Amino acid sequence: MEFTNGTVQEFILLGFEVGQLQRLLLLVFFTLLYMLTMAENITIITLVVLDTHLFQLPMYILLSNFSWLEICYVNTTVPRMLLDLALSNKSISFSSCFLQFYIFCSLGSTECFFLSSMALDRYLAICHPLRYPQIMSPNFCYILVTVCWALGFLAYIVPVTLISKMSYCGPNVIDHFLCDAGPILALACPPLLKAPTSSLIFMDIVVILGNIVFAVLSYGSVIVTLMKNSSKGNRAKSFSTISFHLLVVTLYYGPAAGIYIKPREADSSVTKIVTLCYTAITPFLNPLIYCLRNDQVKEALFRLWRRKAVFLKSKTDSVKKRKRTGNISQNLQH
Repeated sequence: MEFTNGTVQEFILLGFEVGQLQRLLLLVFFTLLYMLTMAENITIITLVVLDTHLFQLPMYILLSNFSWLEICYVNTTVPRMLLDLALSNKSISFSSCFLQFYIFCSLGSTECFFLSSMALDRYLAICHPLRYPQIMSPNFCYILVTVCWALGFLAYIVPVTLISKMSYCGPNVIDHFLCDAGPILALACPPLLKAPTSSLIFMDIVVILGNIVFAVLSYGSVIVTLMKNSSKGNRAKSFSTISFHLLVVTLYYGPAAGIYIKPREADSSVTKIVTLCYTAITPFLNPLIYCLRNDQVKEALFRLWRRKAVFLKSKTDSVKKRKRTGNISQNLQH
């Protein structure tokens, strides 16, 4: 280990302590999962951008930006994890580790704000349908998206900066596959300073707990409204949509809350598995959950496919016409 001013200059990401065969299987599995996750989220963004109908709907403006967030979120952690599974060198510089830590926290908090924005969208659509078109205009949606990104990346600047200023005098082995708060603080020289840990705990409470409460209140109001005012058929359809939103919220907040509320002495292998749930598996499931039974997405896919088929047909006809014209010209010359 190299030290400067009493602080290590690099960390070792311990990752998954498994045999060679298990390591290879994990590498293949998460590589396929990563590729599918990227393909799903890119498909949603492309579909919303190319379809003029979806591009004007607030829910799909939010969903396309949410898919872009998932792409960023996955690329913050999974490629590095795959590299460590493939190679024996697991070292990461001090600055790279804290850069990953900051981006990981920021994207995680941004996702919390996006989930609240999507809960707000459903609340306004169902509880205030007459005012919904005026409130959730496309311009307001873009402002909401900008606010989500800004709040997400501003939230953890102070905690991460304070934690990076602490002394790390060894050992330098992070018992995780990424640079996260708990494993990093476990390596800090005692005694732990109150300011960095308190600021981190405060932001976790504000961001995670605050957005959980907002989502619960929003979807709770939606459920009450549906029970009171909807007909049986409309109620069933609306509950079907809301249930998918609740599933996404549960899949994200469940593991995240388990990580940040758990005791510090909890098994590190459990921490790694739970972290995998919301860093690799949830971004793969979210596009399927939102779009699997969504009629508007299916109709947009059909429109895009039909447009592509018409384009290919017109292109083929144009090529055939040019060939026929060329053959006629050759015959006239002969």
